[in-house]
Amino acid sequence: GCFFTLLGGLATAKLSDFFRRIHGPSKSSTLGVGCILFASIIYHWVNGSGVHPRELLVTVFLFLTAPISAHLMSRAALSLMEDRP
Repeated sequence: GCFFTLLGGLATAKLSDFFRRIHGPSKSSTLGVGCILFASIIYHWVNGSGVHPRELLVTVFLFLTAPISAHLMSRAALSLMEDRP
């Protein structure tokens, strides 16, 4: 999970265009944080403390909001580019 999160951060810093920059964090960081949350769920389940609803809620919230926000930002940028003469 940490590798994917680091990859998303590097994509934000190194890629040249806005549309390329938004693709890296929306995909790889979502996958990285999702892997970390999944590992946390497995850890708590194995140690007998049970699965906490907050981890499941964070996972659902992350997988719903990150792609939607990236899509909305890219559509806004595209509409700004079309309005420019």
